[in-house]
Amino acid sequence: MKIKQIDVFQLDLPYSGGVYSLSGGREYSVFDATIVRVLTDSGIEGWGESTPFGSNYIAAHAKGVRAGIDEIAPSLLGKDPRHLDRINEVMDNALTGHNHAKTPLDVACWDIFGKSVEMPVCDLLGGNTNELLPLISSIYAGEPDDMRERVQRHRDLGYRGHSIKLGNDPHDNANRIEACLADRKKEEYFIVDANGGLTVESALRLLNILPSGLDFVLEAPCATWRENLSLRRRTSVPIIWDELALNEEDILQIAVEDGADGIGLKISKNGGLTKCRRQRDICLSAGYTMSVQDTTGSDIAFAAIVHLGQTLPKKYLRCILDCRDMVTVKTADGDFDVVNGFVSAPQSFGLGVTPRLDVLGNPVISYK
Repeated sequence: MKIKQIDVFQLDLPYSGGVYSLSGGREYSVFDATIVRVLTDSGIEGWGESTPFGSNYIAAHAKGVRAGIDEIAPSLLGKDPRHLDRINEVMDNALTGHNHAKTPLDVACWDIFGKSVEMPVCDLLGGNTNELLPLISSIYAGEPDDMRERVQRHRDLGYRGHSIKLGNDPHDNANRIEACLADRKKEEYFIVDANGGLTVESALRLLNILPSGLDFVLEAPCATWRENLSLRRRTSVPIIWDELALNEEDILQIAVEDGADGIGLKISKNGGLTKCRRQRDICLSAGYTMSVQDTTGSDIAFAAIVHLGQTLPKKYLRCILDCRDMVTVKTADGDFDVVNGFVSAPQSFGLGVTPRLDVLGNPVISYK
């Protein structure tokens, strides 16, 4: 089996909540999605997606995804898509870094692999745990009472996890956290996510302001390694790394430095399913808990999230993100029904998605 053609689609995904606010004054209202179709000489095709949050979130942006694919795609023509490690070697040799550009190609090859052997992708990634996967909400920074209401709306849908975004001022952030945790249920899990927007000083001020006994983990508090390590050594609050955990080397170094209690795996940020599989195994060896997410995205990105999440032992999986909840456009169909805040991977082959070609339109570029 050989890759004979790669099609690239571009689609705008409006944010379902209007404007998504993060620390540092960052705001997003539309996400620029790149969706890839890889076709083979056997007639099997695979799909993948990469949708960065925005150009000021991490070192990734939508135009860069497509520019990176332009560098990589010609090197993949004629290669066997089922040889995933070899595919990733070709991509890494063609372009250094730029995980976000490699992700949709890698995921599409996993989709092909699963279809070719008539197995779901999660079985190929290590095996289905047969556990229901708890979803996490994404609560953008806003007024405390409004954030509390948005948490409640997701709670009413059965969500067990909530990711609370922060702004800049410690007192405002403390009010946000207290409001969101005010109605906390016993089984719920709260991530307080600064997205790298705090200094050590502002983080310590925030933690000192909060009343004792609030049960949450602090994710990506600061922008640099030094700051996060400094903060970790001065607080008992569990710390999760995300934006700075980009590859296997990062996660190894975090473990060596004892820099975290868990890791947030975002598939496009971390380079696709092949590299996330390796990073998952390093985290398991280090005893780290994980959430499985993506920066954002549509149904195709969500399918990859579900399949990877389905391979994590229940003890180590905190939650997965239903990125479909963040956007207003449906790009594919599949058996990914959410029941009372839980989802599981389908038994259909590959990713288990059927893209809506009428929504995707025509490719913006094809390689063959």
